[in-house]
Amino acid sequence: MAERINRREWVTSIGLALAGCRRRASRPNILFVLADDMSYPHAGAYGDKVVKTPAFDRVAREGALFTNSYCASPSCTPSRSAILTGRQIWQVGEAGVLYGTIPPQLPLFPHLLEDSGYFTGFTGKGWGPGDWKAAGLTRNPTGREYNQRRHAAPVREGIDPRDYAANLEQFLKDKPQEKPFFFWLGSTEPHRIYARGAGLQAGKKPEDVAVPAFLPDTPEVRGDLLDYYMEVEWFDQQLGRALDILTSTGELDRTLIVVTSDNGMPFPRAKASLYDLGTRMPLAIRWPTRVSGRRRIDDFISHIDLAPTLLEAAGIDPPRGSAGRSLLPLLDRNDRDPQRDHVYAALERHTWCRPGGETYPMRALRTENHLYIRNFAPERWPAGGPDFVSSNKTFHGDVDASPTKDFMLDPANRKKYPLQYELCFGKRPPEELYDVAADPYQVRNLAEDPQQVATLARLRGSLEAYLRKTGDPLIDGNDPWQAYPYRQTTGFGASFNSALPEDERKKAAARGPHKPE
Repeated sequence: MAERINRREWVTSIGLALAGCRRRASRPNILFVLADDMSYPHAGAYGDKVVKTPAFDRVAREGALFTNSYCASPSCTPSRSAILTGRQIWQVGEAGVLYGTIPPQLPLFPHLLEDSGYFTGFTGKGWGPGDWKAAGLTRNPTGREYNQRRHAAPVREGIDPRDYAANLEQFLKDKPQEKPFFFWLGSTEPHRIYARGAGLQAGKKPEDVAVPAFLPDTPEVRGDLLDYYMEVEWFDQQLGRALDILTSTGELDRTLIVVTSDNGMPFPRAKASLYDLGTRMPLAIRWPTRVSGRRRIDDFISHIDLAPTLLEAAGIDPPRGSAGRSLLPLLDRNDRDPQRDHVYAALERHTWCRPGGETYPMRALRTENHLYIRNFAPERWPAGGPDFVSSNKTFHGDVDASPTKDFMLDPANRKKYPLQYELCFGKRPPEELYDVAADPYQVRNLAEDPQQVATLARLRGSLEAYLRKTGDPLIDGNDPWQAYPYRQTTGFGASFNSALPEDERKKAAARGPHKPE
C-alpha cells in the first residue's frame, strides 16, 4: 500500500513538473515601457489632436487601451516603488518618498521574474531618484543596467542622450536563447527640461492646445504645453523604435508589452498633486496571445495592479502583502468588473521644500463621478510655499521650474490671474470634493456644499476604511515619513544625505539647481 502511495505521488509529481515546464515554456517576454511625467489624455488613442503618438496608438489598437488608469502616487520614486511592489506607498517604508531607499525585505516583481528564470534588464530611468542600496538591497530594482549606447547625432536640449532602443537591442543580443526576458524601458521624457520653442518650431499651433482651467490661458503657457507635447512625441518615437527591434528579432508577438507613465505632467496642480492631471495615466497593453486587439477597458485600475499582472502572466503567484490585483481577468471580460469602480492615491514628501523636511500628507479616492481628497496638514503649503528655498533652490519647490511657473509667480501676473494662482500655489482645505464629469479639471471644491453632505460622508468613510484596512499609519496620526532621509547629493540636501547611484548623480548635476526631479 505504501509503495502504491509513493508511486502515485511520484506520478503526480512528474505530472506537475511537466505542467510547470509547459507553463514556463509558454511564458511571455515582457517589455515594460514607462514615460516620465506624462498625463492622460495626451495620446492620439485618447483623442488628442495635437500630440502625435503613432507607436502608443499602435499598442492600443493591437491590444487593450485603458481609460481609467491611475498611478499610486504623483511623484517619481513612490510611483515606481508602487509599480515594483504592487503596494500602496504607505506600505513600502522609505520607498514611498522621493529620494528614498528600498527596504530589502520588499519583494520586487523584476527580482521574482529573474529568480524564476527570466533574463532581466533596464535602460534609461529605473527606480528612483534615490539610493536603492542604502538599506541593504543588493540587486538593482529593475535588473541589469543597459545604458552604454548613446544617440549618434546630437539631440535637442532636454532630451536624454541614452539610446533606449539601441540598449534594448544590445540586451536582446546578450539574452540566453532559452530564457524569456523582462526589460524595463524607462524614458526620462517628457520630464523637464524642455527646449523652449520646440513646439512652435515644429509647426504646432498654440491655438490648438487645450489649456487646463487652473492655468492662465496665455501664449507663454500654450507654448510651454507645446514643448511638453514635443517630448511626449520623442518618447513615442523611442517606443516605436523598440517595437521595430522586437519585430526584427522575431520577438514582437511573443512579448507582453505594457506602456504607461509614472505620474502626471510637470505643470502646476498636475505632477505632485492628486488631481487627475497628476494621477490619471495613459495605459495600453499588447499581448497577441491574450488580447485580439481594439479592446477598450473603462474599469478603474491602479499601478499597484501591474506587478501582480506581470507575475501572473509569467506563472508566478504574487507575494504576500500585495495590495494590487491582476488585470488579466479584465482582458477576458466583455463587461465591467463592478468591484473596479474606484482607486486610491497618496503623496507624502516630494521635494525638500518645507522647513525640516515637512511632508504634505494627502490621500485621495477617485470614483466614476467624484474625486475626494483629504489633506492631513492643511496649515502647510502644498507646493512648498513662498518663503522657503527648496532643495531645488526655488520657492514653491514641489512645482518644477518652467516658463509656466515663472509666468505665474510674476507679481503682475499673479494679480491678473488670482484664481489660477491660488489653485496652483495656495493652501488647501482639509477636504476637497469634485464632480469630475461637470468639472474635469477639478477647480470647484464642493466639500462645503450642503447638497453634497451625504456624498462627502460616504467618500470620507470609504477612504478611512481602506486606509485602516491596509495599515496606513497616517489615519491614526502617526508620521514615519518625516524622519526619512532625503538622499540627494546635489543642492540643498547634500550635507545630510547619502549618495545617489552614479548615473542619477550625474543626471542631477547636469540638470542643475533649477531642474528638479
